[in-house]
Amino acid sequence: MRTKVQMEDSRQHMLDAGWDYFSKDPIESVTMPEIAKAAGVARATLYRYYNSKAALAIAIANWKMADLFDEIVIRYPDDMIRDRTAAERFGFYLDAFIDLYRDHKDLLRFIQFLNIYIRGQDDAPEQIDAYLKVYTEVAARFHNNVYLLAQKDGTVRTDIPEEEMFTVMTHLMLAAATRYAMGTVYHPEQSLSPEDELILLKQMILRQYCK
Repeated sequence: MRTKVQMEDSRQHMLDAGWDYFSKDPIESVTMPEIAKAAGVARATLYRYYNSKAALAIAIANWKMADLFDEIVIRYPDDMIRDRTAAERFGFYLDAFIDLYRDHKDLLRFIQFLNIYIRGQDDAPEQIDAYLKVYTEVAARFHNNVYLLAQKDGTVRTDIPEEEMFTVMTHLMLAAATRYAMGTVYHPEQSLSPEDELILLKQMILRQYCK
């Protein structure tokens, strides 16, 4: 009988194999037998752990996004922002998207592939809730670390609904970073680099929402 450690090792091999495929190619083009073979497990074993490709993709998303959230917490600890204004803290949140482009282009590609694939899956609405957990956690940190302080120090506009501000920040930065990571943006030779353009976008958002 297999031990709990052996079962977890097998699970991790499946996640690793799925990640290797799903971060390079559209998810719909990859088959579960390919992943099972790469993970060194039988096809039936893979389906016993993950009963569909969507379930496997969501599990990979949960794993990678949880690691990313932990990395953000370590890179931008509460101690680092404790004595900063709300506007400065806002800037740190925008920096996290630039870091994401710089250090995790493969994750951005995977998220894009997942978003495209999951739209056609009937069971996506329930599974996607877990995938969005990290988004919810980041929104809560933004509320506690930026918006509440802005109500006191006045360095960030509070006449704009917080949800609008957070959604615009997230969607603009993530959409731009993802397009650069996918290589779908044409860059003339004399133009700014993708990273420089993300920095410019950060500055534009700060001008819009900070006083």
